[in-house]
Amino acid sequence: MLQLTTPTRTDECEKASGVCQHPGKSDAPALLAERTLSYVEAIREATAQEMARDASVVLFGLDVDDPKAIQGTTKGLVERFGPERVFGTPLSEDAMTGAAIGMALAGLRPIHVHIRMDFLLLAINQLVNVAAKTRYMYGGRASVPLVVRAMIGKSWGQGAQHSQGLHSYFMHVPGIKVAAPSTPHDAKGCLIAAIRDDDPVLFVDHRMCHFQTGPVPEAAYEVLPGKARITVPGDDITIVGISYMQTECLRAAHYLSDVGVRAEVIDPIWLAPLDIDTICDSVERTGRLLVVDTAWTNCGASAEIVARVAERLSGLRDLRLARFGFAPTTCPTSPTLEEMFYPNARTVATQARDLVEGRAMGWIPLERPDLKSIEFKGPF
Repeated sequence: MLQLTTPTRTDECEKASGVCQHPGKSDAPALLAERTLSYVEAIREATAQEMARDASVVLFGLDVDDPKAIQGTTKGLVERFGPERVFGTPLSEDAMTGAAIGMALAGLRPIHVHIRMDFLLLAINQLVNVAAKTRYMYGGRASVPLVVRAMIGKSWGQGAQHSQGLHSYFMHVPGIKVAAPSTPHDAKGCLIAAIRDDDPVLFVDHRMCHFQTGPVPEAAYEVLPGKARITVPGDDITIVGISYMQTECLRAAHYLSDVGVRAEVIDPIWLAPLDIDTICDSVERTGRLLVVDTAWTNCGASAEIVARVAERLSGLRDLRLARFGFAPTTCPTSPTLEEMFYPNARTVATQARDLVEGRAMGWIPLERPDLKSIEFKGPF
């Protein structure tokens, strides 16, 4: 059920050793931070630091003050900053987004949390026709410094209405920035950058990324829009992994290295604005591109990246380009069907090798349990 549109390797860092291991290459030192945080802790720390720094930052949304605290990302914040700055809301996405826009226009910097991106569609008019267009329509005299945190991704059978990655809807609209970090380091830096931005930002928060851990500086810092990161250098194929798919691409690198394929893996981090230069520079060297998204391929982020690369490099060299993501069907609930529906390291490796060889190889790597802990550790 996974869809590949058109007939690579990656790298990561061993969690136990803290050393970034490039498949097929000698070990390279990673940036060893003073401490390690989870993705959840990084989001919570970024929020707390910005609320402490700037009294205009407020946090609200369904269940942000619940004991589960949005999987822990808002834990303890209501006790620290009080119910006037951290509060839950009714199940009324449209009205609450309108309230968030009004707060932003009045001088606050709201963080509006949506537990699931699926229901952000109820507020799409507010975001697309009001928030995104305010600066333009008022000639720059007004702005909407709003952060919308929206969770995406599978997990224990979320099913048709709770698993969708709809980030490409918002990439399409001028005036909205879109961040999709995959590491704790970038989660903190992107969220701080988003809060300080004077325009609306959609912060795409994949629930499977919550289990990642990695080095996170204690001091506040920004991971600014418009710059991708090469997480694994390589020469045979460029693989772009979006959001949680970055982790699967990193794992796929090891499978590919076992058969002599050296992939260059890129994490775009920000989808709008998109750093297409870094991706194109890589593809100009490798001649092959596989974009792996945690969403459908049709009219998606993967389609946009492939199209921009084709426009930029067409005629400069021979290219093999492909997209990989959800099949054109509704997200399933059954764990068995989920295994077939969502890209994973082994299926990514299979498609990447086929792209490199220019034909279907019929190769499916045997599962390696030792790759379960693979995460990118830097350098940042």
